[in-house]
Amino acid sequence: MKKTVNREHQAWYLYDFGNSAYAAVVLLAIYSAYFKNGVVGGAEGSRLWGVSVGIAMLVVAVAAPILGAIADFSALKKKFLFIFSLMTWIFTALLFFVEKGDIFTGMLFFILAEIGYRSGQVFYNSLLPEIATPAEIGRVSGKGWAIGSLGGIIALFILLPPIVIFKGTTLPVRLAFPFTALFFAIFTIPAYRWIKERANARELPEGENYLTIGFKRFAHTLRSARRFKEFGKFMISFLIYNDGILMTLNFAAIIGAVLYGMTQTQMIIFMIIVQVTSVIGAYLFAIIGEKVGYKKSLVYAILGMAGAIIWMIFNQTLVGFFVIGALAGFALTGVQSLSRTMIGIFSPKGQSAEFFGIFSAVGRTSSFIGPTVYGFLALWAARFFENERNMNALLAEQAGQRVAIISILLFLFTGLFLLLTVDEKKAIQESEDYLLEEGNGG
Repeated sequence: MKKTVNREHQAWYLYDFGNSAYAAVVLLAIYSAYFKNGVVGGAEGSRLWGVSVGIAMLVVAVAAPILGAIADFSALKKKFLFIFSLMTWIFTALLFFVEKGDIFTGMLFFILAEIGYRSGQVFYNSLLPEIATPAEIGRVSGKGWAIGSLGGIIALFILLPPIVIFKGTTLPVRLAFPFTALFFAIFTIPAYRWIKERANARELPEGENYLTIGFKRFAHTLRSARRFKEFGKFMISFLIYNDGILMTLNFAAIIGAVLYGMTQTQMIIFMIIVQVTSVIGAYLFAIIGEKVGYKKSLVYAILGMAGAIIWMIFNQTLVGFFVIGALAGFALTGVQSLSRTMIGIFSPKGQSAEFFGIFSAVGRTSSFIGPTVYGFLALWAARFFENERNMNALLAEQAGQRVAIISILLFLFTGLFLLLTVDEKKAIQESEDYLLEEGNGG
């Protein structure tokens, strides 16, 4: 039995290993900067990138809770995972065809790939309580994030040489996207072969279909929200501090290019450094969480992230930006992994996909709010400094980025303040009480 469980853990880690290549290449190091500078150009590129991310997140925010409820009822988490992963592979590969001026297709293909990627994470995360016991869930979650970060590092190491060697052409950059799709697909195979769903599918009542069941189950959970007060408080805090995390992730490449003139090669090296420290952060914060409690460990991680952002506001050097990236990488994976762990231990047994669907919806809502706010704020401030302060276009755009960076801090500290009000033990008890009441016909 132990061997089987370990093999399932390994398969779960490898899926993260594969999909982290998408995050590293498309979201962080290559496509975001390519879209901003190579496809659009100027401050308008920042705004349209924020809009693209926001649209994808809004779609997932609406759909994720319903899909999660359907997956729990039908025991089809793996099938949903495959469908949305396939969607990501196809549209990531199609980014190869996006060239200068192809703004509509550049946004459309990215939005569809991002919807697949984010939706797939709902079902990937929901398998965590099925393959790990409550005692090991934090360690498995952290290890998954650490191994996943390694996947991003390896993908960037493979893609860096051709981009460095073949300068003056966008071909190596565009070839990175079908490569990433293939990389993701290959490392997904073990998850479909080795992971077994332990939930049993339920029969559809007469006159019902999966869609109506999904809406009804989600509505039932919402009506039961009063039983999950601590979970609700945690979701509100997550909604806000996650804005800050995702604003940093989605605009890191743009910040580097605008403030420090980073080239595509330098950005890839920067992201490799971030991914390396992410591996360390995910692993260490999982250990810290087991020893001092997941909430307290999460507070430490958010404070570390806030420290990196404060430093970035005042930093003027490229070397300083690299060091800031290393610190941010260490802290942000701790925030993300620990947040996922807390959902796993707060979720009632048999409703993991639904609760991770809610978690995803909240995360995608923050993904919509944060990047959209950042993109519009950066553009507004740039135009203000250019028109009202008579700055040249580059200095105005740099000033706009620094104004937008300040907003990241506001999200992080507001979310942290709300997190401090969450009672971790009470949240677990609420989940156990809910199961007892439901089991007794409550």
